Order: sequence, then C-alpha cells, then structure tokens
Amino acid sequence: MVWKPNVTVAAVAERNGRFLLVEEHTERGLLLNQPAGHLEADESIVAAVVRETLEETAWEFAPEYLIGVYRWRPAGNEVTYIRFAFSGRVRTHHADRPLDTGITRAIWLSADEIRAGRDRHRSPLVVRCLEDYLAGIRAPLDLLVDYH
Repeated sequence: MVWKPNVTVAAVAERNGRFLLVEEHTERGLLLNQPAGHLEADESIVAAVVRETLEETAWEFAPEYLIGVYRWRPAGNEVTYIRFAFSGRVRTHHADRPLDTGITRAIWLSADEIRAGRDRHRSPLVVRCLEDYLAGIRAPLDLLVDYH
C-alpha cells in the first residue's frame, strides 16, 4: 500500500484584531476552522487557498506569506493531512455568494475567543496556525514553486 497524504490549505486573515473563521458541519457536529480545503489536481497551492477562502467565506483572499507547513494525523484515523497555512488580507466581500455545502457561516473572532473555543475546533491546527501567525512567523510565497 502506498501512503498518500491529503494536501490542504488554510487562510489566516486578520482584520481589526479579529480573525476570519468558518463554522461548518462535520462528523463531530458544528465546528470552527480557518477557511480551508483540499488542493485540487492541476491547481497551485496558492491558488487553492484563494479559491477555498472565497468558496467558504465569500471573501476574496490575497495571500501574502506562508505561515507554515503542518503534518497532522488525527488519532484513530488512517488519513494524514499536510496543511499549508497562509496569512494575507481579505479584499472584496460577496455577500450574496452562497457558501460551500456544510458551511453555516463565516465569522470574525478575536484571538482570545478562538483560544477559548478549542473544544469546537475542527483540529488542533486552528490554534497552532493562529499562534504561529501571532508569533510573527512569515515565509515568502516564492518558497512555493509551481513547476510544470
């Protein structure tokens, strides 16, 4: 059997001291996550985070930095996730745009509100990406090469 991780992307967007999250239906109930999703075939990693953020929040996201690359395998799960987390700015909000299936709403929360809600996080990566962002971890996007 060949091991193949699931590659995902996530956006950490801060505005006025609050961070953009989504509330989504999961197998564990209604949980919070950064706007995030899976990389699609023939899609660059940066394009994936732009697309996922728009689909899940109706906000246009402009990535500026790579915060980190995270490997996570949930306990009792056969799936391993490789998450590329980005910081950036949101631009235009398309309020009339429907959100992805399973997303109930996009919400803006403070860092303290996010930390206090750990029991409602989709994964431990929600807080880890937030804390790394707040610690000033930033890498240039040109580290990611979309080689054809």
